[in-house]
Amino acid sequence: MPKVNLYNVQGQAVGEFELSDRLFGAKANEGTVHRAVVAQLAHLRQGTHDTKTRGEVRGGGRKPWRQKHTGRARQGSIRAPHWRKGGIVHGPTPRAYNPIVNKKERRLAFRTVLSDKAENGALLVVDDLNFPEIKTKQAVAFLKALGVGSERVLILLHEPNETVYKSFRNIPNVLVRIAPAFALHEIIPARRVIATKQAIAKMEEVWAQ
Repeated sequence: MPKVNLYNVQGQAVGEFELSDRLFGAKANEGTVHRAVVAQLAHLRQGTHDTKTRGEVRGGGRKPWRQKHTGRARQGSIRAPHWRKGGIVHGPTPRAYNPIVNKKERRLAFRTVLSDKAENGALLVVDDLNFPEIKTKQAVAFLKALGVGSERVLILLHEPNETVYKSFRNIPNVLVRIAPAFALHEIIPARRVIATKQAIAKMEEVWAQ
């Protein structure tokens, strides 16, 4: 089993933590990760966009002028697509964006990304993460003690913690999530992933099957 350093809330190494091979030992599978990310982003789309065709635009029921002997081009309706305020041709209509990615593929995608973070040293495990009060200064000191600079950071907690969330929310490029309720497009660009022991245990319950 791969091992990483275990840190406390002061950013000091207090021991080692063994990572599960079932969760952090997956081989690279970029195709599965790509399909899972595309599906997650697609599910965020509401699909309520809509335009009106010439049959839905109000007005235009009468022929604007007679067919012949006017010297003008023949027209059947002032709501034809080439008219101002006319209908839209091939415009978007309401639809559902539901790419199908099965459960095994989703789990494999998360295992692949987590394994890559652990292999590249981007995963930091903390014994517990809690602050006595809401202070951004404490959060900045915690990141500095871990050697984390201004790069993008994802912090994974095992349960909601308002003190921790509000302490980090004013720091640029830092995102706090509750494991395993986060998306692939949130963890992939993160240069550092800071997770509590309990958060890793929860992820293992869900994705290490």
